[in-house]
Amino acid sequence: MQGGSSHVIEVPAARVRQQIQQVLVAWGMPEDLATTTADLMAETDLLGIDSHGISMLPSYEAKLRAGTLHIGARPRLVRDSVATALLDGMGGLGYPVAAQAMNLAVDKALAHGVGAVSVRNSHHFGAAGVYARIAVRRGTVGLVTSSATTLIMVPTHGAIPVLGTNPIAFAAPAAQNESFVLDMATTTVAANKVKVYDFYGKPLPAGWAMDGQGRSVTDSAEAMRYIFDHAEGGLSPLGGTPEMSSHKGYGLAMMAQILGGTLSGSAMAARKAVTRQPGDPDDVGHFFLALNPDAFRESGSFEDELDEVIDTLHETPPVDPAVPVQVAGEPEAAERERRLRDGIPISAALEQRLRAICERSGVSYMLAD
Repeated sequence: MQGGSSHVIEVPAARVRQQIQQVLVAWGMPEDLATTTADLMAETDLLGIDSHGISMLPSYEAKLRAGTLHIGARPRLVRDSVATALLDGMGGLGYPVAAQAMNLAVDKALAHGVGAVSVRNSHHFGAAGVYARIAVRRGTVGLVTSSATTLIMVPTHGAIPVLGTNPIAFAAPAAQNESFVLDMATTTVAANKVKVYDFYGKPLPAGWAMDGQGRSVTDSAEAMRYIFDHAEGGLSPLGGTPEMSSHKGYGLAMMAQILGGTLSGSAMAARKAVTRQPGDPDDVGHFFLALNPDAFRESGSFEDELDEVIDTLHETPPVDPAVPVQVAGEPEAAERERRLRDGIPISAALEQRLRAICERSGVSYMLAD
């Protein structure tokens, strides 16, 4: 291990999961909901998505202190039909209601071929891909979208942020290969990934963040200020610039907003910001779709054919023989195996914040030997 800001510890996943759960319970989350949340957050870290795992605890603590997060809330079923449902997150953290919604969508898909579940009045739910993976583990195709509360994306030709990172995840089961799992922000990069670069003091690639004049910001600390503090500037839509088709990322963000927010009746953050009062919940919306392949073709044939599709991609001659062609989900699956073996990396900056959270919460710090 190196000293200074580059110092990193690697912590077993079980310990990370237990640390998250202890903090959540200390904050007032019911034990069963805290277990679900900790499992999903630790799984996110295992997949290598450091921006959306245990590193989210400081953000959640800030919302809790601001009174905008109802940590003890239990989700409520509002509407229910054969193939659709609407859940209310009751202002609580998004993980429990999102897991319930995805599983409910899968239940409906297995029974009727398709299941679609919307969620309103929720909060941040971590990485969208962990819910799409729930769908494939149960043998269905899954689609997940979400709105967001933080205005972070500057629309094409705009100067100020009007949308969030508005993620989209899609997953499909294969028979022999790893499941196909696409998990993406509709910005060029997720804001929390910029946060990770800031934790490590690393410069950003050009095109990820911009100032109010549309100029690229590569200093990660300065980019964090444009993303979270300044009224102007923020993250670019997927594509980065109009010349590189940022209108496509902008359009995908709108699709996620419509499905995740408008369909469920959750507020658009840019409009809610005008009337929002201190203590008002974020009112994030999510959308979960599950499709049973057996409703469309003979049982098992979808998974077998998807194997052939993936194998075809694997057979593509690579530019560099040392870097073979992969499909979405494979890098995360490989990283998961590595982190199960070696542990989840925690930077020095994040470790310092987590120690302070544990102290304020009255729980033992478990991440150091």
